[in-house]
Amino acid sequence: MQKITPFLWFDGKAEEAANFYISIFENSEVTNIMHYGKGGPAPEGSVMSVAFQLERQEFYALNGGPQYTFTPAISFFVKCETQEEVDELWEKLSEGGEEQGPGWVKDKYNLSWQIVPTVLEELMNDPDPEKSQRVMQAMMQMNKLDIKKLKQAHDEQ
Repeated sequence: MQKITPFLWFDGKAEEAANFYISIFENSEVTNIMHYGKGGPAPEGSVMSVAFQLERQEFYALNGGPQYTFTPAISFFVKCETQEEVDELWEKLSEGGEEQGPGWVKDKYNLSWQIVPTVLEELMNDPDPEKSQRVMQAMMQMNKLDIKKLKQAHDEQ
């Protein structure tokens, strides 16, 4: 059992959002759906909450109403091994949302994601400060991160 679970507040779209996210990430599923009962703050039988997993990470989504919305102050950091994975996640998560760059995308539910190739950390942590600075400058010019261009910036002479 996971000790800490991200809890996401939606305005009536918790189930729709959970199904959208599980369609994008492997090893993902809806694990439970709870409905409002009679006399609740929403119509009887409507979805109250959805428990789901993305890549075996547990999440909880609540249809809590319009009082709260997502901000980029909280985002999900997704490590990608290949450019193909970066491209696929970027395309799916940005559809109906907004590219914010560098590496940040806001999905159609206004939730922020960071789609980051794992090689970026290695390039940014190079002991040669000139190399890591070139990588940083290249990254800041991008929306979707490009592994080839990041490596080229690192290796420039």
